[in-house]
Parts: sequence; C-alpha cells; structure tokens
Amino acid sequence: MNAILRTILLFLVWLGLVTKPRYLARYSEQHPTVAELADDDLVVVRSGGFTKWACFKCPCGCGQKIALSLQKERRPSWSVVVDWLQRPTISPSVNQLAGCLSHFWIKRGDVEWTGSPR
Repeated sequence: MNAILRTILLFLVWLGLVTKPRYLARYSEQHPTVAELADDDLVVVRSGGFTKWACFKCPCGCGQKIALSLQKERRPSWSVVVDWLQRPTISPSVNQLAGCLSHFWIKRGDVEWTGSPR
C-alpha cells in the first residue's frame, strides 16, 4: 500500500498540485541504522500497537541520525501525525543540542527552519 501512496504523491507532484516533501513516513518494527535510512525517510518505529520512535537523517546534511521518542511517558517526547500522502508532521520542534545545533520543524514532510541563532 505504501508504494501505491508514493506513486500517487509523485503523480500529484508531477501535476503541480503538491510540492515534493523532504520526508515521507514509513513504518517499521525495528530501529533503523543510519545506513538503512534514505535521505527522504522518516521511519516511525512501532511494536505491539505502540509508536515508540521517529527516526530520520538530520535535514542540515550532517548525516546524523535523529531518533525522537514518541512515548508520552518519556521526557522529552514528540508526536507524529502522518497524512494520507505519507507526509509526517512532528511536534514540537526538533532542537539539536549537540553536533550541528539545528533547530527546525517538520510539517507535512517539509522542513521549516526556526532561524533561531545558536
């Protein structure tokens, strides 16, 4: 089913009805390694009906894997919503406190930089 939705999305991009998103969501039961992540992947790790992690490569290009906890009882935690075109939205913003120090939002699969200086 995921391949069909990706084909529909690409067709809508080709028609000019939507822009190509930076990230597309897919689901897995296992935590992906950096090598298993494509540049446009945002992997939602879930097991036994529970969503646990959102994993993706940092959009700044540093190549670092970001793993955000989706478990509400953990702090900090984020939430992810995936629309019918597989475009993820994450809240709150992602603020890398080490490494590249990126600070951004992911909305409908696109990256919105906060512009806040570090």
